[in-house]
Amino acid sequence: MDAATDLTRPAESAQASSPNPQRGREPYRQPGGSILLAATPIGDVRDASPRVVEALQGADIVAAEDTRRALALASRLGITLGGRLVALHDHNEAAKAAGIVEAAQGGARVVFVSDAGMPTVSDPGFRLARAAIDAGVPLSVLPGPSAPLVALALSGLPSDRFAFEGFLPRKDGEATRYLQDLATDPHTLIFFESPRRAAATLARMTEVFGVQRPAALCRELTKDYEEVRRGTLGELAAGAEDVLGEVTIVVAGYEHSARAEDHVGAVLALAAEGMRLKDAAAEVAAATGARKNDLYKAALAAK
Repeated sequence: MDAATDLTRPAESAQASSPNPQRGREPYRQPGGSILLAATPIGDVRDASPRVVEALQGADIVAAEDTRRALALASRLGITLGGRLVALHDHNEAAKAAGIVEAAQGGARVVFVSDAGMPTVSDPGFRLARAAIDAGVPLSVLPGPSAPLVALALSGLPSDRFAFEGFLPRKDGEATRYLQDLATDPHTLIFFESPRRAAATLARMTEVFGVQRPAALCRELTKDYEEVRRGTLGELAAGAEDVLGEVTIVVAGYEHSARAEDHVGAVLALAAEGMRLKDAAAEVAAATGARKNDLYKAALAAK
């Protein structure tokens, strides 16, 4: 029997073999010649982990998506960034990643932070990570806040299978087609959106996914005015004109149904793209198992 679970041992023996909770924690020291992708708070600065704070102080190079935000974060944390501060964002990452990797190869401790949350997740950092891997430079992550995961946890929707889709395409037609490709995806779907486009995006989701699809609209996560609205897509779309702040939308995955009323939105979305209504009904029927005539009649009634 393992000593930690042996209830027959004297209490003092068990106590002597257990870790001392009063022992001081050694400060984190990043190994030289390595690159860290560090998650930073998405709202509440107190969510910054002690390791992130210590890594930022001890780095030789802090690469940041926005150097001004990195300096503001350091100020809010009450620390001074160690070493040199360099900008690394979507527009220069491809060109600068190699130089940062070379610095790590020379022994530098490099920490990369995006504006908020986990680097590489709808943020820069992928090219840097790929360059480090290709060059054999040690790469690690300091985990922490991530808006998609926070929204998923708060949504109350199934979290055993999910997919993060980021931002939809800006053009209406491309956004609709993107959603159509996801209409029968069984995963819970997570999207980022700007507050000014949230209402239009929810309306488009209602057309494609159906008014009864469960969803959640999450805004200002971890901040003072955090809000989560839960309901059907139809309900959320009807009250989304007043949305402010950073928005994450979580939508339940597709559940197979042969009821025409559950798929009329997909028929109408295809028709809006220029497809004949009968052809749209036939295509949706083939994908869902619903009867074509029922879909056609339901779409006519809904127009």
